Amino acid sequence: MIYPIKLDRERTFKYGMKAISLVEKKFKKPISQVDLNNLTMEETAVLIWAGLAHEDKDLTADRVMTLVDDYSNVTEVLNLAGEALQGAFGIKPKADGEIEEEKN
Repeated sequence: MIYPIKLDRERTFKYGMKAISLVEKKFKKPISQVDLNNLTMEETAVLIWAGLAHEDKDLTADRVMTLVDDYSNVTEVLNLAGEALQGAFGIKPKADGEIEEEKN
């Protein structure tokens, strides 16, 4: 699945195996061991960058920080990135904020 976000232009989050592998390489650990509640701003930018890199090969984590600062805010972008990342594992948020696994 893809998740659109408006920054300098409409971009889309997509966390497939390649994007998750990018995160794991940068963090030097499996995605299951990444503590998403205690990310630095640099780590946050890496997580966002990995989800956007599929459509912009020249994008960097540093450029992501500028895009977020200029066109949105960290909370909004990170919430959507989190939703997209959960979607990659078949988890979708329910209306009450809880999560449920998608059934195929």
